[in-house]
Amino acid sequence: MKNRYKWPTGIAVFMVLSPLMLFITGCKAPSDEEIKSAIEVMNIETKWVMKEYRQWPNPILKIVPLVSFNVKNNSPNPLQYVNFNAIFKEKYAVENRGDCFLVAIGREPVQPGSLSPTIMMRSNWGVYASTLQGIKTSPDWGKPYIVKLFVQWKGSRHVLLGEWPVSLTIDFKEPEPVHMGGEKKEPKPKK
Repeated sequence: MKNRYKWPTGIAVFMVLSPLMLFITGCKAPSDEEIKSAIEVMNIETKWVMKEYRQWPNPILKIVPLVSFNVKNNSPNPLQYVNFNAIFKEKYAVENRGDCFLVAIGREPVQPGSLSPTIMMRSNWGVYASTLQGIKTSPDWGKPYIVKLFVQWKGSRHVLLGEWPVSLTIDFKEPEPVHMGGEKKEPKPKK
């Protein structure tokens, strides 16, 4: 009498777990090759942009590297919920200098054959000084930096899409200093 309920219980457990097993095996993450063939990086641009700027009371200017790009969907299905990770580092260094993680393609999918809107990723690390001229004389400025771009999609691991040099272009112009004490008077011409 002890074995009387084992067999029907086993069938019930099997019936409950069968659909779950089919679902799990159907949710396989795409391979690196599938991701690289589906997602193409286009219109890549790198530059340095302002993260913080203050003239007074303690002047500071902090600029960080930025990478901007578009993604082309080469797959037959819409691209949705795609994460990107940008790693910024010196060209020959082992350690990273900065990074940026971004869920760049969310609820609005990129349709097959279409381009995504421009995706911009700023590093959390940068170069700082009190002025733009001070940055250009900083020991951290002028070194060759690179950005490595990784993608994660449909539960995949982070797949390297490419590596690009970070240009030394600075997209920031210091404003003219504010003069205190009224308007600046023009000198009178001599007669």
